[in-house]
Amino acid sequence: MTNRVYQAQGTNQPGGAAVVHALQQDIPFDGSAQMGDAIPGPAHLLASALAACVLKNVERFSQTLHFTWSRAEVSVELERQDSPPRIIQARYALHLHTEESVARCQLMHRNIRKFGTISNTLALACDLKGELFAERAAGVTEAVDAAVEQ
Repeated sequence: MTNRVYQAQGTNQPGGAAVVHALQQDIPFDGSAQMGDAIPGPAHLLASALAACVLKNVERFSQTLHFTWSRAEVSVELERQDSPPRIIQARYALHLHTEESVARCQLMHRNIRKFGTISNTLALACDLKGELFAERAAGVTEAVDAAVEQ
């Protein structure tokens, strides 16, 4: 089995004008000592990585499970403690626009939780909770997996 290696480089300047470079993209971030309100800081980027992981795995497992969906939306919240500073909980709510059965939606969610690189990594470092909601064409939202812990 071959391990994959991910790389990024970063720079920062006095005052916190920072950027990381990964693959072909520059991603600006707040490298200042305080949390700003315009540019994401490292914790926002971590929350974004979890959101991207969940959404990427919707696409990945929809192909292997032949799961039909039209849109996926995820919201992520990280909870930080001050002393010592660390993330103590990560929560996400995934809304899938689909007509798939509850059982198939649960299967999709199990695969997302089981095989997500970022979600698995965060689950080792903090409490990770996820919810999946099926958004039906009739305008009904159905809770499929509420507050599932990993």
